[in-house]
Amino acid sequence: MSDTTDEAPATLTPRYIQANGLEFAYLEVPPASGAAEAPLVLVLHGFPDTAWSFAPLLHELAAAGYRAVAPFTRGYAPTEIPEDGDYSLPTLGQDVLALIEHFGADRAFIVGHDWGAVMTYAAAALRPDRVRAIVTAAVPHLRRFLLRPSRAQLAASHYVFKFQLPVWPERRIREDDFAWLVNLARSWSPGWIPDDDYLVPMKANYAEPGRLKAALGYYRAIPAMFFKKVAWQFLLQPTQVPACVIRGEHDGCILDSSFSDSEHLFSAGYEPVRMAGIGHFMNLEAPDAFAKHVLEFLARH
Repeated sequence: MSDTTDEAPATLTPRYIQANGLEFAYLEVPPASGAAEAPLVLVLHGFPDTAWSFAPLLHELAAAGYRAVAPFTRGYAPTEIPEDGDYSLPTLGQDVLALIEHFGADRAFIVGHDWGAVMTYAAAALRPDRVRAIVTAAVPHLRRFLLRPSRAQLAASHYVFKFQLPVWPERRIREDDFAWLVNLARSWSPGWIPDDDYLVPMKANYAEPGRLKAALGYYRAIPAMFFKKVAWQFLLQPTQVPACVIRGEHDGCILDSSFSDSEHLFSAGYEPVRMAGIGHFMNLEAPDAFAKHVLEFLARH
């Protein structure tokens, strides 16, 4: 399909491109200034979200003069499901780099939440020369998170171990109109009640054949990463681009304590932000405050 559409960009109708061997869908809001050379900002969603969860931030970025693009990451509707089932970290990072290339930018800013943050770290590790700066939300540096998890964090990550099972997750998550998944998300953000703007596209994605298996594929690819040379050469090394790392005080998914002792893992500048009283989905719980942190950091770089 073409990357053009007759719909006005403000309607946030998904568009389609080919990148890294897949057809990606994406949402885009062009800069309010109309500048052809506006800086590109890729905004990457996580689990169990879709790109729609970042619609408010896209408009904030565009109003500030950026070209704001939020792809639906591999396997999430309406992006294509990879036939080879490859959800490894190097491939996720290559997806981001291929998207930057498609949109014609020599370098781009990247904002990523949850798995989107993991993809952001991976892209910056593989090609720091293509990344201006990054904002990661709800995930610390991969070396800190994967190699030094506390007992409390391992307990909070119980779902990751359950997702390794071959059949149970697919069956359990679909039961009772995705009640288990909704409750899991709510446990990650105790003060947040998901509304239909969040739940409808999320449920629609997982109702499609193959989409749930695709999302779980991200988690099921984690164990093999520890045996891949590229992880130790690039992904687990200090981040070489300026980084803002945003965390929520009450995050029940990635605990506040898991972000401690991280400054040495960022060699080009590290700006930690702790959002008081906020959980895992800070972009949805406190969208204005989250956008303010993002915009202020990007303006400095």
